[in-house]
Amino acid sequence: MESIKPATRVDGVRYAIRDIVVLADEVKKSGKDILYLNIGDPVKFDFDVPEHLKEAVADAVRKGANGYAPSSGIPEAVDAIRNEAENLYGIRTIHNIFVSTGGSEAIDICLTALMNAGDNILLPAPGYPLYSAITNKLECVENYYYLDEEDGWQPDVDDIVSRIDERTRGLVIINPNNPTGSVCTREKLQQIAEVARENNLLVFADEIYSKLILDDLPHHSIAAVDPDLPVVTFNGLSKNYMAPGWRLGWAILSGAEELVSNYSENVDKLVRARLCANHPEQYAVKPALEGSTYHLEEAVIKLRERRDMTFNRLNEIRNISCVKPMGAFYAFPGLHIDEEDEKWVKGLLTETGVLVVHGSGFGEREGTRHFRVVFLPEPETLTQAFNKIEQFMEKYY
Repeated sequence: MESIKPATRVDGVRYAIRDIVVLADEVKKSGKDILYLNIGDPVKFDFDVPEHLKEAVADAVRKGANGYAPSSGIPEAVDAIRNEAENLYGIRTIHNIFVSTGGSEAIDICLTALMNAGDNILLPAPGYPLYSAITNKLECVENYYYLDEEDGWQPDVDDIVSRIDERTRGLVIINPNNPTGSVCTREKLQQIAEVARENNLLVFADEIYSKLILDDLPHHSIAAVDPDLPVVTFNGLSKNYMAPGWRLGWAILSGAEELVSNYSENVDKLVRARLCANHPEQYAVKPALEGSTYHLEEAVIKLRERRDMTFNRLNEIRNISCVKPMGAFYAFPGLHIDEEDEKWVKGLLTETGVLVVHGSGFGEREGTRHFRVVFLPEPETLTQAFNKIEQFMEKYY
């Protein structure tokens, strides 16, 4: 028997956030302590799922919510998602909602329902690498547009326009952005909406960090900025509600019905084919969206302090510069060195045990170098990590 030949569609799949952990595991075996600034999992630090959400899930399990759920989600969860979308985010033209096994499944389903092999979708660079992994799996073409570091990492609309061709089907916005922490202005979203409308593009709006805004500025949903524009808005419990391991997210399809109805049918076919999302966790959606938000107030206070520490310390280190993040819990500092950022990250990890992620794993302008820092850890851990980064830079750069 010959060796099993794998599918070539996976050849281009990369996920830098997890891939770098392979090296970290080897470094850890050598006896070096690892300072994890690489992964956005709040519960690995001093954050936790709100108690009333834990109680809702435990109660659902006890009451028997252990079989299959409706494919689109239990009614009370779907209703709560709709009510919040309309009343908090101002999304009025909702056509379809489904609950998913994490935001990742929702993204996979919605891209799969749109894209044919050879098509392309505009992806932000820097941006979350899951999108490129899915487009590679679908045998689609990666088509990146840049965020402008000089403009606080806002999307470069001129660059978006320049990259649209006859096979471009959609456009992804991550707002707040992972990995930069930028928050889109309403003006920028209006410009993007106009481009999408003129070029018949479906917009995918990833808003998984929508409630983690660290300064006194609003979060705008592009689906509310242009109600008739076809938009899929992604959200979930993983970040805003500190429950990444529950794998509970959702997608909201909005826009003029005549523009989205055929696409919506495709989405529904895929939603039904995968049966349903996690059942007991769906009972946390209503209390999350309609209940106490005490945890958000506490989280934002802690994250703001850690953001400020990260921003200030990194800008004090020679050959590093950092734009202040306005949302989420990431910073994307620039490296002003002649070495590739992936090599720098691996060297930092091997020598100091500080684990960050290379900027090239998220996409960046040619000739620039960056790394992503997660500032979820306690201040003591961040201080230790930044001291080690500073010593590493002084020694080698």
